[in-house]
Amino acid sequence: MTKAEIQLIRSLGDKQARLEAGLFVAEGAKLVGELLVSGLRVRKIFSRGGELAGEQATAKEMERASHLKTPTDCLALVEIPRHEFDPTALRGRLVLALDGVQNPGNMGTIIRLADWFGIGDVVCSDDSADCFNPKVVQATMGALVRVRVHYGDLTTLIPQIGTPVFGTFLEGENLYGAKLSNEGIIVLGSEGRGISDGVAEQVTRRLFIPPYPTESAGAESLNVAVAAAIVCSEFRRAGTPAADLVT
Repeated sequence: MTKAEIQLIRSLGDKQARLEAGLFVAEGAKLVGELLVSGLRVRKIFSRGGELAGEQATAKEMERASHLKTPTDCLALVEIPRHEFDPTALRGRLVLALDGVQNPGNMGTIIRLADWFGIGDVVCSDDSADCFNPKVVQATMGALVRVRVHYGDLTTLIPQIGTPVFGTFLEGENLYGAKLSNEGIIVLGSEGRGISDGVAEQVTRRLFIPPYPTESAGAESLNVAVAAAIVCSEFRRAGTPAADLVT
């Protein structure tokens, strides 16, 4: 691994550098292995040995190049995929919309949740965390190869899809008693301010995740990734025929 390669890898922690190079960094043999079979173009692999062949790198070089606190034995440079936003293709499905979700860990976890619950598309506001940020990539645990992430102005993108829009609010309908389906857009707001006013105007049904007990005076709110897991689970449970539920 040359000094120039190490500098390139380190620079890809910056969004502008990723856009200019058209590359993102993936670390760990399992993640790199998934990328290799996903159809994404893996430009280069650096490895200290093991199952994945690549250009040899020393422990010191991997430590200098890695974006992780504990470097792995394998690192890859991968071309950033381009996904066309086709709103008509998203009708009849569940879609996640992230409004200003800026924490990389939350972003990566939500993409992983989308993969788990069979949600193939996530639409994000431009001020949301970049899904190719190294911390996001690691948090997705490989889900990024199966989930398409789109960015843009949600107040413009959401109406194009033309399906019901759900969002969580304190004054919303109790999620556990609401009639849900497997079609619609689930909006999740930022960690600090929640759903922005402009996007809130697009919401056609407001839902509320109640605490337990109902009169509880505990935590003020839920982490956005935790809220995503609860809401996605309820949508899939409500929209799944009873015969298909695991008992």
